[in-house]
Amino acid sequence: MDIISAAIPDVLIMSPKVFKDDRGFFFEIFNRQTLCNIGINYEFVQDNLSSSRLGVLRGLHYQIRYPQGKLVTVLKGEVFDVAVDLRRSSPYFGKHVACRLSEDKRKFLWIPPGFAHGFLVLSETAEFFYKVSDYYHPEAERTVLWNDENLGIDWPIEPSMEILLSPKDQEGLPLKLAEVYP
Repeated sequence: MDIISAAIPDVLIMSPKVFKDDRGFFFEIFNRQTLCNIGINYEFVQDNLSSSRLGVLRGLHYQIRYPQGKLVTVLKGEVFDVAVDLRRSSPYFGKHVACRLSEDKRKFLWIPPGFAHGFLVLSETAEFFYKVSDYYHPEAERTVLWNDENLGIDWPIEPSMEILLSPKDQEGLPLKLAEVYP
């Protein structure tokens, strides 16, 4: 597996070895020992899969009392994935990492606890798979406004693209008003 530290060093971009032949392909989605060897020593407690259509923007989500580490990838389609550092003690507080994840590239993104996370679907549909290190606690869930200009996220929105948001995501708070981690 090739591993690259992102602009925020705690966020990792991983490219697994993909074995292809005339029958198709094979690669590991999860190998605990491989992750432990690179310092990702979390017990993943839940796997999630979402399916979304072009223009769906999910995020930027986090849990304030139960921070989740997330190992994310795309099984079908393409998304623009974003992680925002919400750790006030971090030199990267308020900064973000963004990358495209797709079924063609087969990359994974490790987002440690203490980050808000979101993605925009760039293909007709996308299947987004992720493992989390803590359970979902709806009472602790928070949302940072996806287009807060202070975050400086350059979402790749085409002029003809209709952005589809849930009510929760429409009501996200700007970073300056959001609860954050110490």
